[in-house]
Amino acid sequence: MYKKILLPIDGSDNSNRATEHAINIADVNNSDIIVLFVVEPYYPKIPLLISTLPTPGENYYKEVEDEGEKIINDFKKNLEENQCKGKCKNTHITSLIKEGKAYIEILNTIDEEKVDLVIMGASGRHSTLDRFMLGSVTERVIREARVPVMVIP
Repeated sequence: MYKKILLPIDGSDNSNRATEHAINIADVNNSDIIVLFVVEPYYPKIPLLISTLPTPGENYYKEVEDEGEKIINDFKKNLEENQCKGKCKNTHITSLIKEGKAYIEILNTIDEEKVDLVIMGASGRHSTLDRFMLGSVTERVIREARVPVMVIP
């Protein structure tokens, strides 16, 4: 039923739990899994403070991208060592790192990769203030995706 599963990750416990579900569903359906990590550019949270906030240093984006690659590599290692347990034999797993607003990049990837199902954590590494100010990434994906979205608490 599901041929391509999108698994957005951010290194949070919820995204790690979502991985278990993605593996089980992929195993049953002989699906491919696309693992996505989104590097979000620096956006000041409150526009009134823009002039008083420091701008990110020239190494900021490199550091964030490096963090994304570390998360992807740690994810792959954990996947192979702990979570697959023989279930990933027929599953092709690819990884993508994109830059932008997380929900937009997730929605774009759904269309670009012709994804049938999204499996993601209920919330990620962002603070409560971020979710209040910006809206939950998961909530935006649920509202705007044109494919089923499975949310894992």
